[in-house]
Amino acid sequence: MSMSFFTNKSIILKKIALKYNKAKRLSLQSVSPSPNPNSPKQRKTPAKIISRTERKQKKMEVEGQDTAINITVKFSGRSIPVSVSLDSKIKDLKSLLQPLTNVLPRGQKLIFKGKLLVDGMTLRESEVTNGAKVMLMASQGLHQGEGPILKDAKTRPISRANTSINKTVNEKFEVLIDKNRVERWKVTGVIGLADSNLKAIPEEVWTCGPSTRALDISNNFILDVPAQIGCLSSMQKCLLNGNGMLDDCINWKGLTSLKHLKVLSVSHNNLSTLPSELGALCSLRQLDVSNNKLSSLPVEIGLLTQLEVLKVNNNRISNIPMCIGDCISLAEVDLSSNLLTELPVTFGDLLNLKALHLSNNGLKSLPSTIFKMCLQLSTLDLHNTEITMDVLRQLEGWQDFDDRRRSKHQKQLDFRVVGSAEFDEGADKL
Repeated sequence: MSMSFFTNKSIILKKIALKYNKAKRLSLQSVSPSPNPNSPKQRKTPAKIISRTERKQKKMEVEGQDTAINITVKFSGRSIPVSVSLDSKIKDLKSLLQPLTNVLPRGQKLIFKGKLLVDGMTLRESEVTNGAKVMLMASQGLHQGEGPILKDAKTRPISRANTSINKTVNEKFEVLIDKNRVERWKVTGVIGLADSNLKAIPEEVWTCGPSTRALDISNNFILDVPAQIGCLSSMQKCLLNGNGMLDDCINWKGLTSLKHLKVLSVSHNNLSTLPSELGALCSLRQLDVSNNKLSSLPVEIGLLTQLEVLKVNNNRISNIPMCIGDCISLAEVDLSSNLLTELPVTFGDLLNLKALHLSNNGLKSLPSTIFKMCLQLSTLDLHNTEITMDVLRQLEGWQDFDDRRRSKHQKQLDFRVVGSAEFDEGADKL
């Protein structure tokens, strides 16, 4: 045999051996996918890093949820955005909604995914998540202020008079008031112009001067009370209610110069503030500022030491100044339908207080000394507040007040409840 034959044979055998070794390596890779000792670490290490990152991100998300979530509360056509902690209780959410809706917490029913949310549970326990929509249903009557804040609707202004009446108004305003009428005003001292469709106070009124004891221009369209009102220096009663007056419609400097004024009514207007000059009416006995848009009372109200009746109901007042305790003659106070959550402790200084109206407010308690010190108090209206019987019974002097009330009304309560022999403060019995 030639030498080339053996050479070719060895080459063929080497090729066969190479193919066999390659096939063997492939079969081993199918059993163990990581023949390279460095490969497993390269694949496992990234996997571990990704896993830790995911866990960290999830933890951060959970911790972020602990701070606050944003939800939308649907109420009477309104969408109310609220930011609240996931660990807040449902009762805390209701407290947040109170000033936004005017609905007292115990008058709120919150519904999420068809289920009624329970006061004692947290939002997390109730499965309320970020972006959730919660429906609010309000119980009738359980509100503060003038009622629930509903969706603003564009309504056509209601005119109190048609075209023909307006024409008559203009004619009346242009015609001079007859002399006999002016003389009658001077003799009686009473100027009665209520419901007369007036747009301004007639000039003839000022001619009555010091002889005027009472001025009634209620329910007109008068938007200007000039400084000339100060010339009615002996006036004791002034009724300006129901004219739609704004803050700048009344010349308070002229009005407060009336040192003999005992009764002042500016109710059913559009007043948002009362001036400090109010404190100059040192003879005032009755003040009615109800049904306006007041958010507070001036501290100068404490100067009205002879004031006996104060009506501030149906406004937007959220706090009463401490100096209210200086109005030591107060016998009747009406603060109903406002936004009050507490009363100043100085209410206990009103020793002559007989009637206190507080319905439709967010009050949760009363000043601790009110029953102990206000020994003439016999009428207390707490309907639609957060005050319960248990709260009242814990106040010192409650039993004496209850006995006093029963004795005066001969066991027939005058708390707007007929035929009941038990005190009804308007709160749920526990």
